[in-house]
Amino acid sequence: MAVECVVKHAAKSAAEGPHWDDITNTLLFVDILENTVHRYHPETGTVDVIQLDENVGFVVPARKGGLIAGVGRCLVHLDWDSKKVTKLHEVDHGLQTRFNDGKCDPQGRVWAGTMGPMVPTIEGMPKIGSLYRLDLDGSLHTMAKIFGISNGLAWTADNKSMFFIDSTPRQIYRYDFDKSTGNISNQRVIVDNAGKSLDDCGFPDGMTVDQEDKLWVACFAASKVIRYDPETGQRLQHVEIPSASRITSCCFGGKNLDELYVTSSAYEVSSEEFEKYPLSGSVFRVTDLGVRGRKAHVYEG
Repeated sequence: MAVECVVKHAAKSAAEGPHWDDITNTLLFVDILENTVHRYHPETGTVDVIQLDENVGFVVPARKGGLIAGVGRCLVHLDWDSKKVTKLHEVDHGLQTRFNDGKCDPQGRVWAGTMGPMVPTIEGMPKIGSLYRLDLDGSLHTMAKIFGISNGLAWTADNKSMFFIDSTPRQIYRYDFDKSTGNISNQRVIVDNAGKSLDDCGFPDGMTVDQEDKLWVACFAASKVIRYDPETGQRLQHVEIPSASRITSCCFGGKNLDELYVTSSAYEVSSEEFEKYPLSGSVFRVTDLGVRGRKAHVYEG
């Protein structure tokens, strides 16, 4: 395999939420605390940027045009050309939370989770995050609660299982998934990294799935992406990102969906850490993995 930096220092804070748009062959991602949405064009190496007014956790394209984004505590529609932002829903009233990660399920519904402030520590932060589902008719539903940092989402090819990450206990969950109703049930832990070395597996962060239904998990604070077998919880392989430690998320992209795009964070990286990891906050591309991903779903509402 080969790892290259494709957008050097892409984020001043945390590059997150990569989404490969197979219609335009571009990579969408956000810089959370800079309140920006980015579109990277691999053929030209250029990046377009939209500035928003609040922290932005994720964006996904909408079939009817524009993007659905998690901005602060709101789900919004963002028109790329006009830069118009239309609020759809506000959640977690009275709580100090914001949207973090979000993706669309195979039926085109948006799933998005919230998180609270990371104080006093990541491990000790309040578990006030929730997981929400935006249906095709525009209605919003609370699907699960009591999370620290709502993170990666993925679904199996047969639509029978959904995977979800809570970064604070360092766990990956599996749910039974009903594709017709969008309901989830029977939560169980399939990967539990609590107590394990941070240098080895870090905090599980963003996630994607390949054509073999194996999970690729970004490992924050561990300079790597790990591929897991969700049936056994075992590690199958990993990709080292030696020039960045705070790996935030990943997605498959490229015209053949055989390239793994990896985002990273520069937020709170000290000068000493930058000396060791000089490309913190950059976007990377991994090739020659021998596996392919699946097309990312878009909002069908």
